[in-house]
Amino acid sequence: MTGNFSLILVMFLWAVCFPLITIGLEYSPHLTFAAVRALLSGGALLAVALVLGRQLPSGIKDWLALAAIGLGATTLAFFGMFHAAEFVSPGIATVIASTQPLMAALLAHWFLGERLSFRGKVGLVLGFLGIVLISVPELAAGEGDAFRIGIYYIVVSAVGITVSNVVIKRIATRIDPLMAMGWQLVIGSIPLVIIAAATEDPTAVRWTAEFLGSLIGLSLAGTAFAYWLWCSVLKSVELSHANAFTFLVPVFGLGMGVAFYQEQLPAIAIAGIVLTLLGIHQVAKGIDCKPVGEGDRD
Repeated sequence: MTGNFSLILVMFLWAVCFPLITIGLEYSPHLTFAAVRALLSGGALLAVALVLGRQLPSGIKDWLALAAIGLGATTLAFFGMFHAAEFVSPGIATVIASTQPLMAALLAHWFLGERLSFRGKVGLVLGFLGIVLISVPELAAGEGDAFRIGIYYIVVSAVGITVSNVVIKRIATRIDPLMAMGWQLVIGSIPLVIIAAATEDPTAVRWTAEFLGSLIGLSLAGTAFAYWLWCSVLKSVELSHANAFTFLVPVFGLGMGVAFYQEQLPAIAIAGIVLTLLGIHQVAKGIDCKPVGEGDRD
């Protein structure tokens, strides 16, 4: 129960990221904003880890794993996430990004020894179909080159997150979560800094109160705390189980729209929410996991 509550909290924090990104992009170039977000959140986690005396990662395998996570969860994910918004509607972005739990289930099966029962597989499909229903009002948007570019960015982000989650699961019991997530964010920020410096004008950032508020909330709550909690949960929860909860992100997004912007939910979106929740429940009950131990793989 504690693990499920933590997962729900992580998904809520990740849902909050989207409006914060939207606010911040009004005051900063895309990749500059992404790079500053990664550096600030990674630095905050490492500062806490050092104060608490947490052990540094040791051995080349650990550092290579952290580099792989940083490339996937930070470089590719942030690069795709921040650019996709320029080209495609949130509905299409949500549907394509929500294929990530399906891809992760396959990788978890191949590399982590996790097994989903038929019930669990049905749950993943139901969750994805629920997201499709939620996004139907926006799915009629866009065609053409800009649309295809946007799809490319979303796929890049989803693949990066998928691969990094498998690696996070593998090292979750071996490396302290504060150190692991702090270092991966810092390492992953390096390519973002280089690309941003080469393609954008970092001095174009307008350091207004609104931008600082969005940056701090996004970096500390939506990234640093959420990533630490995610890594901590994966110590004891199967990746396929945890990943199914990512279907809650757009559900929380809709809830915030209703609560703060008086948006109206069409019947098809309500049906999608019900289907998504049913899918998550089915996955939670459908895990038959016999994970391969660290020692078996290393």
